[in-house]
Amino acid sequence: MANQEDNAQSLARTPLYQLGVELKARLTSFGGWEMPVQFSGISREHEAGRNTAGMFDISHMGKFTLQGKNLISQLQSLVPSDLSRLQPGQAQYTVLLNPQAGIIDDIIVYYQGEDTTGTQRAFIIVNAATSSKDKAWLLQHLDLDNVQFQDLSPDKALIAVQGPKAIKYLQPLVQEDLQPIKAFGHLEATLLGKPAFLARTGYTGEDGFEVMVDPDVGVELWRNLYKAGVIPCGLGARDTLRLEAAMALYGQDIDDITTPLEAGLGWLVHLDTKGDFIGREVLAQQKAAGVQRRLVGLQTQGRNIARHGYQVLSAGKVVGEVTSGTLSPTLGYPIALAYVPTQLATVGQQLEVEIRGKAYPSVVVKRPFYRSKNRVAN
Repeated sequence: MANQEDNAQSLARTPLYQLGVELKARLTSFGGWEMPVQFSGISREHEAGRNTAGMFDISHMGKFTLQGKNLISQLQSLVPSDLSRLQPGQAQYTVLLNPQAGIIDDIIVYYQGEDTTGTQRAFIIVNAATSSKDKAWLLQHLDLDNVQFQDLSPDKALIAVQGPKAIKYLQPLVQEDLQPIKAFGHLEATLLGKPAFLARTGYTGEDGFEVMVDPDVGVELWRNLYKAGVIPCGLGARDTLRLEAAMALYGQDIDDITTPLEAGLGWLVHLDTKGDFIGREVLAQQKAAGVQRRLVGLQTQGRNIARHGYQVLSAGKVVGEVTSGTLSPTLGYPIALAYVPTQLATVGQQLEVEIRGKAYPSVVVKRPFYRSKNRVAN
């Protein structure tokens, strides 16, 4: 018992941790944090995220603010995406790459614009478990004489309000009109009379906003949304929602020995429109020669769930491995992501997954598994 208490004490807690305790959330260890895995049940929370509105405490994620002259051109050398196309108030999902073009982390860069002195500002949101690694990488590769870097991670709460009715619940609390904001758009706003950063981004495949505020405002926001009827959601529903939308989970579906071309993230790689960046040479070679393996979507027969680490078979031989899998609450059948050889990655390809010692028929299907009709345009 003492060990369990010691372990809990060693885990970090977000500013909204106590709200989870009050609502009797089931807690779990995740990336060094003690986080709610579910509140009222994964099915109910998933359904809220898909059909009404759910809210997630994502304050554990890393939050960096950067400003300086030529900031965007400096960031350009660290990612494969062309950030020069960003207008103020726009964001880009992208990846930090190592020299082997392996993914250090997947991130979102929110460009806030340039002032009259030529100083550019941006927010970067990174994964919780990789926050320290990402910070060290950025500090190592940015010109710190010309770029001011600040880690806001411990100082801000972050709440994701996701679902087709997210804007209905958020708008009464925000002074500015949220309706014109496009997907991956963002703004500095006034929420509950206090400064806030709102972005029309998320990790569910639905419409919604991510809201960054001071911790006390985060608590007040959560209480207001809860009172209005927004369903608190944990990591369990976050995982089923993101997997239906075929969104990668760092450390499972992508990692530092996976390239974006292998992971089906080729749309982030803009070799033709930008100059040099870390990992460019490897990606250029892969694009020319083709990759040896690809991340694919799988649908498994019956209700047998292919979990992370399970082996994928073809003609009785092991050919790949499942990275993520669940029983899709929306679709009602098991879905999974897996790496397989490129020649077996075609939609319609028949494969098998070994589950508890038995091989079950699976088929390669299109990703995403589920595409929401509620998403707004970029």
